[in-house]
Amino acid sequence: MTARGTHTHTGEHTQDVEDLDVEEVLALVNEAGSGGHAEPPPPQQGTPPAPGARREPDTRQHKATPWPEARTVAARAVRSGGHRAPVSVPFDSALGLVLAAPLVALSDLPSFDTSAMDGWAVAGPGPWDVREDGVLAGHAEPEPLGDGEAVRIATGARVPADTTAVIRSEHGRTDDKGRLHAARDVGHGQDIRPRGQECRSGDHLLPGGTLVTPAVLGLAAAAGYDTLTAVPRPRVEVLILGDELLTEGLPHDGLIRDALGPMLPSWLRALGAEVIAVRRLRDDEKALHKAISASTADLVVTTGGTASGPVDHVHPTLRRLGAELLVDGVKVRPGHPMLLARIKDDQHLVGLPGNPLAAISGLLTLAEPLLRTLSAHPAPEPYELPLQEAVHGHPYDTRLIPAVLRGDSAVPLHYNGPAMLRGIAAADALAVVPPGGARQGQRVELIDLPWAVAGIGVCFT
Repeated sequence: MTARGTHTHTGEHTQDVEDLDVEEVLALVNEAGSGGHAEPPPPQQGTPPAPGARREPDTRQHKATPWPEARTVAARAVRSGGHRAPVSVPFDSALGLVLAAPLVALSDLPSFDTSAMDGWAVAGPGPWDVREDGVLAGHAEPEPLGDGEAVRIATGARVPADTTAVIRSEHGRTDDKGRLHAARDVGHGQDIRPRGQECRSGDHLLPGGTLVTPAVLGLAAAAGYDTLTAVPRPRVEVLILGDELLTEGLPHDGLIRDALGPMLPSWLRALGAEVIAVRRLRDDEKALHKAISASTADLVVTTGGTASGPVDHVHPTLRRLGAELLVDGVKVRPGHPMLLARIKDDQHLVGLPGNPLAAISGLLTLAEPLLRTLSAHPAPEPYELPLQEAVHGHPYDTRLIPAVLRGDSAVPLHYNGPAMLRGIAAADALAVVPPGGARQGQRVELIDLPWAVAGIGVCFT
């Protein structure tokens, strides 16, 4: 998917305008002669440059939010009281959520003395007379043992009253009279899990804010829970904009395949969202206004239409809605036309560029921190790795480059243009390249892709 009006064709040059500033576009147009179609920049104030002198970039054209600041704004965009109320969630829907309250034990764990091994429960010193019956897990409390008695017992079975120890199967033997002898010394209480060994009823097992992992589900079940009180997943609606998009088949007659419609819902689920709808809209301002106005989602995500072309309706629509624009452009490549707006106190919109990799950049720059806050997920610990190769930088913008992780270093990938997905499809992370670029061996920040750190089965629940 490519945003409308985001390419310039000047002679032999074909380049994404989204990756260029005004001065760079102007240079391409001037180089190509009068055949170019880019609009000239507004008149500049001050002394013009000498003929033939290299023009310095006009920093006034670059008032977008710096990339680190944009992520901070997005993480803090949710106003106090804007969080959704905690919900009671069954186990099969709780994985990946965050506990909204401490996990308090509802019973002792274990709730009775149990055998830690298969073997014999014995009372007093041996040798022991072995009872004919046995004790299995899941059965009612067995008859107490008398001094000098033993009974076969299974792992997890309730230990009879007055049991002094459990002898493992491999550590005991019976003689021809059926009496049990221990092959080694027997310690009092050995191989018995006493009641309450792990916790007592009322103990705080985990604090609120804990991420629900498979192990947390197991602990909660063992402690007596059937449901968990958790922060619900943020509800997200995706609006795919564009007259030129096909949902199947090969590109033809100026129409192109939509790459974002199939990709964004899964990516948003990986970031912890519940995607309630994916809608495709033509380039129509009234339709966009109606769709955003009617949405009940916590977050509306749009694709394309964030620039100022004739069919770029996101900004005008936000103005009509009276939305508060929190981020209007970010100093990052690809993806700098992205935006973040507050539509209502409890509803936000992230406008993504139309080019696929630029959209991913916007997703991880603005949507991920906002969703993380709404989900009460802690921010991941930042980390850095050295680059195996040098990476060309933008003069004053951050670059996000797909990379694979190899041992203790990051390998930047090619096919990293704003309209390309070939690099990110093979990547483990995005390398954060500072303005000016990074040399070989320089340490840079890495943003892990969700499936690279947790596995698709976990992330996409």
